[in-house]
Amino acid sequence: MNDMKYDKHVFICTNQRPEGAKQSCGEAHGLNLVKEFKRLIKEKGLHVNIRAQKAGCLDVCELGPALVVYPEGVFYGKVTDADVPEIVEEHLLNNRPVERLRLRFPANTPDEAL
Repeated sequence: MNDMKYDKHVFICTNQRPEGAKQSCGEAHGLNLVKEFKRLIKEKGLHVNIRAQKAGCLDVCELGPALVVYPEGVFYGKVTDADVPEIVEEHLLNNRPVERLRLRFPANTPDEAL
């Protein structure tokens, strides 16, 4: 039995740090990414099974704008609006992560080391 409400859940960082602090995804178009994911997911009729939403800091600020897709836990970095159709088509529809945008982390690596 599957207890999940959605087959896939996309969390897009929209964290906005104070001016002068390190880079944040909100400054780098996180909110635009949320809008674009929601638009495409609805346009393709996927909104019943897939949800995209704003998230707080994903702890990969230097690699943002960032997002993560669950249940797989695949992180993406340096995502632009132009990348959204590929992520929707390849990952959300066909279960093939977009390797050119995928972030991989050594086990237990602190954010400062990224």
